[in-house]
Amino acid sequence: MGYNIGWIIPRLRNPGRLWNCASSITVAVVGLFSKIIIEFLNKTTVYNREALARAVHRPQGVPLLTVSNHHSCFDDPGLWGVLEARTLVSGARMRWALAAHDICFTNALHACFFALGKCVPVVRGAGVYQPAMDFCVERLALGEWVHIFPEGRVNVEKDHIRFKWGVGRLVADSWARGSAPLVVPVWHEGLDRVLPNVEPYRLRLRKRLYLCVGEPIPLLPLLDRLKSANASEEETRRVITERIQDELYRLRERARTLLKRAGDPMPPDTAPPASPHAPPDPPPAPCANGTDRHSEKDKDV
Repeated sequence: MGYNIGWIIPRLRNPGRLWNCASSITVAVVGLFSKIIIEFLNKTTVYNREALARAVHRPQGVPLLTVSNHHSCFDDPGLWGVLEARTLVSGARMRWALAAHDICFTNALHACFFALGKCVPVVRGAGVYQPAMDFCVERLALGEWVHIFPEGRVNVEKDHIRFKWGVGRLVADSWARGSAPLVVPVWHEGLDRVLPNVEPYRLRLRKRLYLCVGEPIPLLPLLDRLKSANASEEETRRVITERIQDELYRLRERARTLLKRAGDPMPPDTAPPASPHAPPDPPPAPCANGTDRHSEKDKDV
């Protein structure tokens, strides 16, 4: 039996003064450590850094959802080492991140550390309607920042993976509550050089890293069309997820073009990118009870 994570999300909802203080310290220490690793001990190039800065310093009350590829266990917090130090030490401004419960929350010490670092335990395979996803919808409704890896796991082989529908639920439910989030894609290359996915699992120095930040994805016209068409919840999640997937993979191609110009191409993926004209996955068959909340496809977060 694994570690019981039942206390974590209730604590995150009602943290208390001592918890908030400890969380602020944890977020600041981890953020500054990541900055040292990413910007001082390795060489990092960021394309369109201004777009990320604008998103993080968006007007108050505007929810932010960042999405990125997942190549290394150091992707988060490593990605955010490119932010300004004053942002990294702001516990209120920094992101919430979904983290696998069976990797990051395996005992009391790890659970406390990751929870204090604003990580939310998600149970992979438990579907888009689970406490972690509910909590992130709540955070977005409050105008906060949530980060998600839509691939759902560390993509060691760098295959073309169909995105999990949880990202679609975050956008759809946030929009239903009155404010569609600002969705910013980030494609990165090289973080698996800093923390490889093979033993020994230790941070490496003097590696080349690249981040390519996209502009916010314009989802409002799509959301309006889905509403006008009276699309089901399941169809809405699917269409939103596919749009975000298409945009992130377009950003990948742009990033790799920039890398070639810089003279440092990364190894190609083992699978070709999906064609933008490829037909979408067929919708799953409806459940016997008529509800779409627990379809097989939606079990992927």
